[in-house]
Amino acid sequence: MTSSGSAPSLLPLPHHHHHHYVSLLIGQTLHQSPLWPRLALSLWIWIGGQVIQVSGSHQHFHPHSIKIPGDITLGGLFPIHARGPHGLPCGELKKEKGIHRMEAMLYALDQINSDPELLPNITLGVRILDTCSRDTYALEQSLTFVQALIQKDTSDIRCSNGEPPLIRKPERVVGVIGASASSVSIMVANILRLFEIPQVSYASTAPELSDNNRYDFFSRVVPPDSYQAQAMLDIVKALGWNYVSTLASEGNYGESGVDAFMQISREAGGVCIAQSVKIPREPTAGEFDKIIRRLMETSNARGVIIFANEDDIKRVLEAAKRTNLTGHFLFVGSDSWGAKSSPIAELEDVAEGAVTILPKRASIDGEERIGRDSSYEQEGKVQFVIDAVYAVAHALHNMHQDLCPGSTGVCSNMDPVEGRSLLNYIRAVNFNGSAGTSVLFNENGDAPGRYDIFQFQMTNHSHPGYRVIGQWTNNLRLNLEEMQWSGGDKSIPDSICSFPCNPGERKKMVKGVPCCWHCELCDGYQYQLDEFTCETCPTDMRPTPNRTTCRPTPIIKLEWNSPWALVPASLAMLGILATSAVVITFIRFNDTPIVRASGRELSYVLLTGIFLIYLITFLMIAEPGVVVCAFRRLLLGLGMAITYSAMLTKTNRIYRIFEQGKRSVTPPKFISPTSQLLITFILISVQVLGVFVWFGVVPPHTIIDYEELRPPNPDLARGILKCDMSDLSIICCLSYSIVLMVTCTVYAVKSRGVPETFNEAKPIGFTMYTTCIVWLAFVPIFFGTAQSTEKMFIQTATLTVSMSLSASVSLGMLYMPKVYVIIFHPEQNVQKRKRSFKGVVQAARMSQKSLNEKQNGETKIEPDRTQ
Repeated sequence: MTSSGSAPSLLPLPHHHHHHYVSLLIGQTLHQSPLWPRLALSLWIWIGGQVIQVSGSHQHFHPHSIKIPGDITLGGLFPIHARGPHGLPCGELKKEKGIHRMEAMLYALDQINSDPELLPNITLGVRILDTCSRDTYALEQSLTFVQALIQKDTSDIRCSNGEPPLIRKPERVVGVIGASASSVSIMVANILRLFEIPQVSYASTAPELSDNNRYDFFSRVVPPDSYQAQAMLDIVKALGWNYVSTLASEGNYGESGVDAFMQISREAGGVCIAQSVKIPREPTAGEFDKIIRRLMETSNARGVIIFANEDDIKRVLEAAKRTNLTGHFLFVGSDSWGAKSSPIAELEDVAEGAVTILPKRASIDGEERIGRDSSYEQEGKVQFVIDAVYAVAHALHNMHQDLCPGSTGVCSNMDPVEGRSLLNYIRAVNFNGSAGTSVLFNENGDAPGRYDIFQFQMTNHSHPGYRVIGQWTNNLRLNLEEMQWSGGDKSIPDSICSFPCNPGERKKMVKGVPCCWHCELCDGYQYQLDEFTCETCPTDMRPTPNRTTCRPTPIIKLEWNSPWALVPASLAMLGILATSAVVITFIRFNDTPIVRASGRELSYVLLTGIFLIYLITFLMIAEPGVVVCAFRRLLLGLGMAITYSAMLTKTNRIYRIFEQGKRSVTPPKFISPTSQLLITFILISVQVLGVFVWFGVVPPHTIIDYEELRPPNPDLARGILKCDMSDLSIICCLSYSIVLMVTCTVYAVKSRGVPETFNEAKPIGFTMYTTCIVWLAFVPIFFGTAQSTEKMFIQTATLTVSMSLSASVSLGMLYMPKVYVIIFHPEQNVQKRKRSFKGVVQAARMSQKSLNEKQNGETKIEPDRTQ
């Protein structure tokens, strides 16, 4: 056999003579076809029928195969035909995926055999088989590659003349280039590994083939779909999507691709799969409409990750168009979609905006059009076919240099080529491939991931096309500005389960779907602590309007210019002026009969109490401080205690005199002015002692009350600067005075029958009745404002006005008539008959007699002296 044999090439070939081997392609010989058009014609005839090989006197029949001799033979697996209809292994011719790729291998062999630097003096031959795009058929065909390695027992075979048979030894294939489909590569890899034949694929991308334990003799110059899945996930994230569906053609490519995408998205997080839909191998009528309906069950997941063959892609787009969902789905297609026009023909409007991915490729200059008039667009995997052939060639070259140093041909160390050793050399290659990028393999035999990213755009409806918008080489570089979507829209559409929550809203996650949530407002006094949590603001703070943080609650106090302060202060000022006028009048006319008759000592004490009651109003309105709070405690109950202690002493004195007069002519004890003052000061001292005990237990101080004005709407919340006096402590402070007041009222009632000429019981009685009514009205107003936003103001105003009114009643009833007489009727301010205890006794007895007659039913009417 000569070593000058050359592989068929797409370039014009020189005239070669083949001494022992001639390939006849249905009557046309290779040495009669120096130009490629004739070779191409012959190949097309071969593809449609069969190849007859003649060697010596033996004739062998090999359907759907081609053989070119060489010193070292490579196998080739290409899908020259499509999968056949039911009952037939092979169907129609595949011009691009089959013919183009096979031509690329022949072209690469021709280039290598013509290269003096690569495998010098060693010719590479080839045995190419047709897989018919079917894994089981490809397995049968690939048995051809292992025939030479199967030990055959020929001991029972004899020729008719008794001579031992001359059995032609099949060629030994050192490595196989192929296959295209992952399912085919997986099937073939299982048998090739048994015979340690390295396999280098140019198109199989299933992640399963990265398993170096199961497919240890498999390598590929294309990156696995796990890289492609990573690139697609990076695209999804770059577009801001987090909720997508997946669509896969049933079979190894589609299912493995989607599985890889789902696994990577789970590991990376941030992207959820709404639905994972599978397209059956043999879809029934209406299957694709059903798929579209199912995808619409999660209509928010507009992004659809699609690993499907061309036919399935086309039928999905057709179903979307039928359902009037043009522009709804946003497809992210794998390399099976790539930049192909066939899946989207006449469906451009549905496919608009589709983002697709394709391993980086370049058109090979040496492969031109076949003939001047044929329209030829180079198939996408041609580059990888050439790279696969060159990878094996470089491995053989390096192996030859190591095992056959100085030898001009195949030496004994490489005859035969040891498969595992060749595999190690293949995995170690690193050279610039046909596209100018480096060809190398990792420990699993995978090529590095280098992808171009396309988007199908319709700049106008007459010139749609794919546009490169980015690349992926271990990381994504995407030009978002160059992207456009349905209708030419530049804004990226959404494919998310739930829209982001507004500020101040927390995410309530949907169980089992980390990308879906409900937004719940942080209500009341809560703010958004983090994405998932609402936290209540501290007591002294309230949430900001957007509820993302807390802000200090405004602090308020009763201002002097407030109506709640002006009205009580005005009343108190009038009261102080009136009290001062009474005191001045009494001092001026201190020795006149009216002043002396009213009991000067107790009157001055009582007027002091009234003055203090008016004064407390200003302390209640003043800004709280330690001094103000101390005087509030002291004077709040003291003024009333002084006033009602004096009144109680007066009424008690009258009652005792009146009652004693009924029984005896002896006057009761402790009715002198000194005794009266002493009794009054003893009663007052109880209040003072209680206040000083309070001072000792809890020193006066100010507090900021945030609870009092904390309505449901936090915008209305206020902190109130006030003294440390609760509602209860205010009532406790006044309780002693109320006891004195009630006791005084009881004595006033009991003394109501005493003649007017002898006592002040009746004016005091009216004073106490009116005061009781005022304080009975005070209680519901004071405690009925608990939920009011003006609570503090209302309560302060109510307390101060009530105290001013009670003081005014006392002042008006007891002293204003006397002042009126003193000022305007001085002629009445004269000494009257001196009252003696004997006169009181007589009056008391007459009163008692009158009362008895009424009780006995007598009709005699006495003058009513109580009026």
